[in-house]
Amino acid sequence: MTTEPIQVLVTMPFSEQQIDKIKAVSPRLKVTAIRAHQPGDIPDEIWGQTEVLYTDSVLPDPELVPKLKWIQFHYTGIDYAVEKPVMEKPDLIATTMSGANALQMAEYALTMMLALGANVKTMIDNQAKAFWPDKRWEVYKHQELRGSTVGLVGYGSINREVARLLLPFQTTILAAKRDLKQLKDDGYIPEGTGDPEGDYFTRLYPIEAIKSMLRDCDFVVLALPLTASTRGMFGTEEFAAMKSNAYFVDLSRGGIVNHTALKEALDKKVISGAALDVYPEEPLPAASPLWKIPNLLISPHVGGVSPHYNNRAVDLFCTNLGRFLENHPLFNRFDPEIGY
Repeated sequence: MTTEPIQVLVTMPFSEQQIDKIKAVSPRLKVTAIRAHQPGDIPDEIWGQTEVLYTDSVLPDPELVPKLKWIQFHYTGIDYAVEKPVMEKPDLIATTMSGANALQMAEYALTMMLALGANVKTMIDNQAKAFWPDKRWEVYKHQELRGSTVGLVGYGSINREVARLLLPFQTTILAAKRDLKQLKDDGYIPEGTGDPEGDYFTRLYPIEAIKSMLRDCDFVVLALPLTASTRGMFGTEEFAAMKSNAYFVDLSRGGIVNHTALKEALDKKVISGAALDVYPEEPLPAASPLWKIPNLLISPHVGGVSPHYNNRAVDLFCTNLGRFLENHPLFNRFDPEIGY
């Protein structure tokens, strides 16, 4: 068994306790922690020694990192990084943070579904105007989550956790995913969360057949990676397939949903309402017409924000470090062929 040291570079502002936890995985790990915003913040000699890199977006040119074997990204979606030259480095392994953000994003999805169903945005708007509607029973007619049919577009770590959280609501879960043969979740799963075995959905659809699924849904949650095949995939036809009293929640990546089509669907009451957390351009421009749509909830890409995120991220990294040391397959390995 080799005892050679492994040089690990962390560019995130982790606490001393979190760095100590990483170091405790093995005495072979020589961990350097430098908060960096760009590659130039790291001395060339450190880049030259680095074998394992933990970072959000600080990616060096490949010639600076001759020994680099593995990049663990701090985020789940890494579409911003896939075309960086270092990602073309032969035999480089890249892994994502899939699973570490699933808990808070699933809670966000439930928050939005409940808020949309209860017409909370209208309540807030009326509160700001000190307005008590005469026909409040009609204005605040409630679409209950309990007993409803929820469509989950994408059945990765986030929507598997959504499915688990929906169990007490006795919903019917419909799910669509790319690989129908892979029912189990082989990614990183915090204990007691998600749907590891693929037990919580009632019916499973191929992504290509989501319009058939959408017709039956009261709520739809989109949680897909941005790839060449998903860019612009949800548009006029998909919204037209939904019920007129259905609600749509997007917490995937900007660029998957056609926002022009969404605006038209909301303006024409093709669907009852929607919630967005992601946009093709961020920050969302002040001139965007989305801001003024009354039946749309807008949040500034914060569905994955949590005070516990860094601890969960370190837990995942430590798990993967242990697997790296034992030459076991790493969780959440990025596959350039499918784009995530």
